[in-house]
Amino acid sequence: MMMLLCALCAAVALAAIPSRPKRPAKKKTDDKRVYLVHADELFYEKWRNNDAQVLRGKVEFQHAGARLLCDSANFFETSNSFEAFGHVRMYQGDTLSLTSDYGYYDGNDQLMQALQNVVLKHRGTTLYTDSLYYDRLWNMGYYQEGGKMVDKTTTLVSDWGEYHTDTKMAIFYYDVTMRDKNFTLTTDSLYYDTNLKQAHIIGPSNINSGKSHIYSELGYYNTQTEQGILLNRSVLDNEGRLLTGDSLWYDGRSGVSEAFRNMVYTDTINKNMLTGNYGYYNDSTGYAMSTDSAMAVDFSQRDSLFMHADTFKVFTFNKETDSVYRVVHAYNKVRAYRIDLQAVCDSLVYNQQDSCMTLYKDPIVWNQNQQLLGEEIRVYMKDSVLDHAHVINQAFSIEDLHEPDLYNQVSSKEMFAFFDQGEIHEAQAKDNVLVVYYPVDESDSSYVGMVSMETQLLRMFMEKRKLQRIWAPKSDGTMYPMTQIPPAKRYLEGFAWFDYVRPRSKDDIFNWRGKKAGTELKVQRRRTPQKKEANE
Repeated sequence: MMMLLCALCAAVALAAIPSRPKRPAKKKTDDKRVYLVHADELFYEKWRNNDAQVLRGKVEFQHAGARLLCDSANFFETSNSFEAFGHVRMYQGDTLSLTSDYGYYDGNDQLMQALQNVVLKHRGTTLYTDSLYYDRLWNMGYYQEGGKMVDKTTTLVSDWGEYHTDTKMAIFYYDVTMRDKNFTLTTDSLYYDTNLKQAHIIGPSNINSGKSHIYSELGYYNTQTEQGILLNRSVLDNEGRLLTGDSLWYDGRSGVSEAFRNMVYTDTINKNMLTGNYGYYNDSTGYAMSTDSAMAVDFSQRDSLFMHADTFKVFTFNKETDSVYRVVHAYNKVRAYRIDLQAVCDSLVYNQQDSCMTLYKDPIVWNQNQQLLGEEIRVYMKDSVLDHAHVINQAFSIEDLHEPDLYNQVSSKEMFAFFDQGEIHEAQAKDNVLVVYYPVDESDSSYVGMVSMETQLLRMFMEKRKLQRIWAPKSDGTMYPMTQIPPAKRYLEGFAWFDYVRPRSKDDIFNWRGKKAGTELKVQRRRTPQKKEANE
């Protein structure tokens, strides 16, 4: 009883003493130690194994959220590292795995060196190599002795490369080849965003897709959409048709390409070219367009033809057949220059099928000292050489004789001019033909007078750009001596020598000079015969 009392008194006394305050828990810090989770066998021989613990059979380590497994290992606990042999595997979460035949892991730097049959998988991307360093601190794997990365339908091969698992960005250098089901890209430097499926070209690169070839030194190409933005004067080549510009936009699926600033489209097969500050080309339809300082050049013969308009459009017909041909439309303020031919008009159409170039709305064509004008002029080529011209309605031909106020003139409803090696050798005029003609004395090449005549048909023959003779079946005319020419008879009605609007060089085609007010050609309205009623 006494003992029980004493125990109770002691318990009361202890309860009266105040308890110690609890110490705050230490702030948790990242544990950098590599933990050995399992091994079937473990033994340690300091002198024989260089301070390593030798592990065999189903070896597993854990470190900073990663699991590392292998068949056997040398564990260096003091340096927080280990060597792994046989079926080496590293798993980081459920999105990344690394396998190899050999590995060395440094826990302090969180760096894994994997050798032989290395495979790094991250989401939909797989990297193959024989030597890989994977830095877990920087979420980056890199190789320096060749490797291959496979991303769904895309395969990348290079001598040097790195892959960032956090940004999904891959970087490749030296002998880089990128292959997809529709294209192959070769370069020495490439950035590839595996998330956006976008390749960033940063050096001389070649892209081959079907019949198309692209050369670029700077740009972006999306392997999923097959669209690219190419900079720094990149070049798109489609079977001899070259498109370049300060920047290009390319859609591999639709075949559409656009060029911006200093655009040049060259057809090396048909030997023609389009330039301007904006260009458009559709490979599937063969349609091309150029505008903003646009120029078309035909260099299919010795002397090139240069032509300027506000806009050029090229249409291709029968594209996939042997009878393919193109039609070129030029709109607004057309000016053309070649050494033997110059022209101005409002709009123009060139049809490759019949080699005919049709000039509309107040057209004028010059050949040497000859000027042709009318409501519509059709110029025909043969083997890329000027063959003949057809002037329709209000036709007017003028030959400058290089003498003051002396011009051979012919006006009619319709006119034809025929050329030989670029020089006119015969002309024909039909319907309501009016003529002013200065015949030449063959003995001294002097002009003997002026002939003024009217006829329904006229043929003129020229040699070395000089009128030699005239033929008409029936005419009504007068011959005036040179000293007795009436001033009113010197010029036909509507005469005008438009030398001031004539293009003088290939650079002058960009300088539009319109006709003086009042000299514009007015289209004559012609009545069409009305059909009689059946009961009349």
